[in-house]
Amino acid sequence: MQSTILAPKPQQVSPENCIILRNLSWSTFTTLLVEVGENRACRFTYDRGVLEIRMPLEEHEEPKRLIESFVEALVDELEIELRSLGSLSLKREDLSRFIEPDTCFSIQNEALVRGRSINLDEVLPPDLVVESDHTHSSIDKASIYAALGVPELWRYTTKETLEVYQLMDGEYQKSDKSLAFPFLPVDAIPGFIEQSKEIGQRSAVRLFRQRIREILD
Repeated sequence: MQSTILAPKPQQVSPENCIILRNLSWSTFTTLLVEVGENRACRFTYDRGVLEIRMPLEEHEEPKRLIESFVEALVDELEIELRSLGSLSLKREDLSRFIEPDTCFSIQNEALVRGRSINLDEVLPPDLVVESDHTHSSIDKASIYAALGVPELWRYTTKETLEVYQLMDGEYQKSDKSLAFPFLPVDAIPGFIEQSKEIGQRSAVRLFRQRIREILD
């Protein structure tokens, strides 16, 4: 069952781990990208003149890495292919938008993008992006992903819930099902993340894999 709730609005940025620059042209932004290089700890989001520079935090990174492991377990159990792209830079100069998701994947369209550079002018965007919102953003990231044509967005929230959004008619609508994995009980994923704090990450992944096998049997 799907609802028409749109993706969440941006929230106030925590000043200790984020910098906002405004009225920055696309050419200035791309020059900055070249200057800082690819081997940087910070992540950039650019939306029509506004640049957010963000430093990942521990409480932000851990859920993201676990969700990556869960997705990998899912495709292994389904015996399908996956292209895991991490914090791949997604950009469209014509839209003046640039974003680096916490992690992203090509799943349904993996065969079409296998081995190809992800140039969004020529290649399909990732099928699924994941944002871990322990660091809030001043930029509406969902609107950027929608403009780039990303079909599905997962948002792990500060309330330890996983929200799933599907792109419909250019906007995200909240859903209780994943587009890539419609059988997946998405509301159970936060529980496995919480369990990892007691039993360890790999044990939580093994429990998740066991649950998927039970569902698929």
